[in-house]
Amino acid sequence: MNPFRPRPARIVGGIALGAAMIVTALHASMAAPADLDYSRIRASEAGLYRMTFAPVDSIRVGRMHAWRLHLEAADGRAVDRAAIVVRGGMPQHGHGLPTKPRVTRALGGGDYLVEGMKFTMGGWWTVSFGVRAPAGADSVTFNLKL
Repeated sequence: MNPFRPRPARIVGGIALGAAMIVTALHASMAAPADLDYSRIRASEAGLYRMTFAPVDSIRVGRMHAWRLHLEAADGRAVDRAAIVVRGGMPQHGHGLPTKPRVTRALGGGDYLVEGMKFTMGGWWTVSFGVRAPAGADSVTFNLKL
């Protein structure tokens, strides 16, 4: 075997490493918008709902935790029996949440328990909740800086 001839595994590994370095540099160069709203109460995109979140315990990087959501209609009435899906991730890094958080219990009075929340590193995260209830379908997105 010729020691000067590149091996296919080394070539592929080198290409993958180079691509990963470029992607990491591009994401790191994207600054989070300066005007991000970090409030824990937000109106939904179409204005159908207002949602508040509060961690059941503290939000700690690398630890599983739960959130309590409160959902109201635009007129302030509590919304029960809503279907809620959870999405999120780190916009600067291009990846989603490392877990699949979900609403595990409706607590009544417009309150819902979301379990399975986890953030793997510090930085800017978004968490979005898709809501389907009698008033219609809408979504709410929260920004977090950990």
